[in-house]
Amino acid sequence: MRIGILSRAPRCYSTSRLRRAATSRGHRARVLDVLQFAICLDQGGAHLYYRNKPAPRLDAIIPRVGTGMTSFGTAVMRHYESLGVRCVNSAKAFANARDKLRALQILAGHGLAVPHTECVRSVTQVESAVARVGGPPVVVKLIEGAQGVGVMLAQTVEEAATLVAAFRTARQDVLIQEFVHDSRGRDIRALVVGDKVMAAMRRLARGSEFRCNVHRGAYTEPVVLDRLYEKAALEATQALELRVAGADLLETPRGPLVTEVNASPGLEGIEKTVGADVAGAIVDELLREGGRATPPSAEGSRRPVRGREPLGPITPSA
Repeated sequence: MRIGILSRAPRCYSTSRLRRAATSRGHRARVLDVLQFAICLDQGGAHLYYRNKPAPRLDAIIPRVGTGMTSFGTAVMRHYESLGVRCVNSAKAFANARDKLRALQILAGHGLAVPHTECVRSVTQVESAVARVGGPPVVVKLIEGAQGVGVMLAQTVEEAATLVAAFRTARQDVLIQEFVHDSRGRDIRALVVGDKVMAAMRRLARGSEFRCNVHRGAYTEPVVLDRLYEKAALEATQALELRVAGADLLETPRGPLVTEVNASPGLEGIEKTVGADVAGAIVDELLREGGRATPPSAEGSRRPVRGREPLGPITPSA
């Protein structure tokens, strides 16, 4: 099977582990830089190029698309999907998970417990929003972000208003979220592959840092989830129609709260903490899904990769 790994960092841990896991199983795996694709649209349909040549023909895709490239990355994914190429997470599901507001809307709509969250567009809305989520301190975060970037703690209404004003000046949409004191500086990352939790770890921030991202220096410990937390992780992943995800859960007296579901979770922390072959499980999930992709044209064809359906606008699906 020809597997394309959409990533701009071929040497990073997650990308290289996925590539090795694929090749060790007898597949041909290639890391493809999302920014080297070009999409051509004309009356004949959509055509895809890579490094100014017809894009490689693939049987499956594993997206490792960065937050700044979600829109174009999902457009490339949709094009391949229109050819019958399997994607470990669909473009629609990937885009929904990447948009924190949309993801929370879907999770709440499925009855999952999430932190009380408000989306504000103006500084004049901040005071009321802070009051509705339980008062300060509150978490202020960008709708699209990763690894703790764009996530800040506001101790007062005034601080929250200042942060919102700064983000809005940069034309960024902002969420105001309740600060769960019981979970300060700690959460659980559950790595879901298919219909099971492959591994889980607790992340704990160091010092006064409230964000517990590994990239922010948090340390980790393996954890065995009880039935309630495992159920929350699986239901959150399924609600977003993801097949591979990192579900982030807060431990609270009222049970697990789902804060985020990452459609492109990092593998280094979880694999080294738990010792599980998550990369291999992800590759196996592509095969387990059943049925082969629509047979592509001959390998030697020099025609650009063309979709059978209109590509649609290059924006994330709602």
